[in-house]
Amino acid sequence: MLLRLAPVLFVLIWSTGWIAARAAAPLADPLMFLALRFLLAGVLLLGLMAALGVPLPKGRTVWLHGLASGVLLHAIYLGGVWISIDEGLATPIAGLVAALQPLLTAVLAVSLLSEKLTTTQWLGLGLGLGGLIIALAPGLLNLEGEALAGTGWLIGLNVIAIVSVTLGTLYQKRYLPEGDLRGISLMQYIGAMLAIVPVMLATGSTHIEMSIQSALVMAWSVFGLSFAAIGLYLLLICHGAVSRAASLIYLIPPLVAIEAFFLFGEGLPIISIAGMAVTVFGVYLVNRKQSAPA
Repeated sequence: MLLRLAPVLFVLIWSTGWIAARAAAPLADPLMFLALRFLLAGVLLLGLMAALGVPLPKGRTVWLHGLASGVLLHAIYLGGVWISIDEGLATPIAGLVAALQPLLTAVLAVSLLSEKLTTTQWLGLGLGLGGLIIALAPGLLNLEGEALAGTGWLIGLNVIAIVSVTLGTLYQKRYLPEGDLRGISLMQYIGAMLAIVPVMLATGSTHIEMSIQSALVMAWSVFGLSFAAIGLYLLLICHGAVSRAASLIYLIPPLVAIEAFFLFGEGLPIISIAGMAVTVFGVYLVNRKQSAPA
């Protein structure tokens, strides 16, 4: 039952990460917020494992792979995305860069993991990207030249983040295909902490506002994103093809736009709604069950 609901739950929960990043921007430096998020998630996860009698992962090699995947999936990916949002990168541009992940994952999965995609699935990946471009087009066209000037490094930072999470997804599938997800997550949060804290201290990014609002954003980031969403993503990777799991990322930017419409009253042009429909159909083509050969 959980595996059937996992894709829907993952998309719904993970899409709120954009909202959380926007909400946290005026309250804390992004690296400080993420460092506390990883620390709290790791401590709570360790306590949960102790209470349930779940043993820690064993073996030096396993720990090295766990720490490395945490750097890729959490530290570099979330660090890059949250810093770019904090610095004011336009959401349509960030969303469009994020849409590169499914195609990049599919190409690398075919070459590195020997995954096989049908013509229909490749068509679905193309439709997903095309529909997302259509959905984001109104926002991109409304940006003036000054709004685009000086954002080159932020776009580059987002590209690095997307490459990192793509490599992290493939790394997870190849080197940690089995094992207790709680133990894997713990190793990854430790790896992310080891990578982010030195950068945070070196750059002096240590500000955080202690308030009810920041506590609520942190609580959702830990329980909703670090526990629920990441756990579901790892579950999808472990029990399915990584290219199919990554294709769900296509659904996140349109869903964020819908959430922004209800939360902030931002309008949704008809062309954006049409683009979202194309994207949803593309994801359906990638993830639908293939007919057995005759």
